[in-house]
Amino acid sequence: MKRFITMIAAVLIMAWPAGLAHAAETINGAGATFPYPVYSAWAWQYQKETRVRLNYQSIGSGGGVRQIVNRTVDFGASDAPVRPEEIEKKKLYQFPAVIGGVVPVVNIRGIKPGQLRLDSGSLCGIFLGRITSWGDDKIRALNPGLRLPEKKITVVHRSDGSGTTAIFTTYLAEVCPEWKEKVGAGKAVKWPTGIGGKGNEGVANYVKRKKYSIGYLEFAYAKQNRLSHILLQNAAGEFIEPSFESFQAAGASGEFDPKKHFYLWLIDAPGKDAWPISGATFILLARDQKDSNIKTVKFFDWAFRKGDDTAKRLVYVPLPGSLKERVRQYWREQGIF
Repeated sequence: MKRFITMIAAVLIMAWPAGLAHAAETINGAGATFPYPVYSAWAWQYQKETRVRLNYQSIGSGGGVRQIVNRTVDFGASDAPVRPEEIEKKKLYQFPAVIGGVVPVVNIRGIKPGQLRLDSGSLCGIFLGRITSWGDDKIRALNPGLRLPEKKITVVHRSDGSGTTAIFTTYLAEVCPEWKEKVGAGKAVKWPTGIGGKGNEGVANYVKRKKYSIGYLEFAYAKQNRLSHILLQNAAGEFIEPSFESFQAAGASGEFDPKKHFYLWLIDAPGKDAWPISGATFILLARDQKDSNIKTVKFFDWAFRKGDDTAKRLVYVPLPGSLKERVRQYWREQGIF
């Protein structure tokens, strides 16, 4: 998959032939790194089919919100849904595009993907800096028979404003009262411990290089970088593997309401098969950019019709058909579809 994404990135930045450069239509977007692999793959396919180019800057959800609020792009993208009252205040539209999962990953010698089990208490303790060794009794109790080293844990987190961080910290605040009280949730927080990397890419690189580290990533980045994900205990008490099926189970638990501009979190979802740190990623449009909105909506309508197989291959969950229709009706009501 790494070669595939690298190829896509090359396509997105290469210059067009001189005869087409002026004729080609371009959609400019910016924001979340979480969906970058699937947006890039869709963009490559869409350009081949329509000659319309998508220029997407993977700069983090905070940057995506700022750019659409400032009207410097055709669309912004954020993994943290913007509250309905803010959507109204900033004169925006918001709709979901795809569902995925945020996954803790570790670099511990001898630990393979899916071998290490953590629950909400141990994960919270690690990121609070209270659990500092992989040999801690709480971690050993969850992993009988697994050889865990008496090595210091290095926490890796995002350094930029991030929807991935918003999903992860919202989960911690939901399941851990101490985290909610001391740190809170959001695209950027004051981390009690650890080192920061920019974007999902930066966190992945730090975890790869730093032995005995733990970080959090969108699952496609974990797979792309061949990092060892954990099994995490969910709300039903089951230790769950991050997968298309477990993200899908989490997505099925939520009701996206167009009257609230689809505002919804999917963290700590009910159900024995649900991955507990799941979330939709959202597209933001400016109400006064009708021409931009029409061409952006055409792209995402195409993705809804033709992009499901690509999303699944990259371990993202396409929106259910009924939700796609609610999004299309939302577009119609705004006069942009």
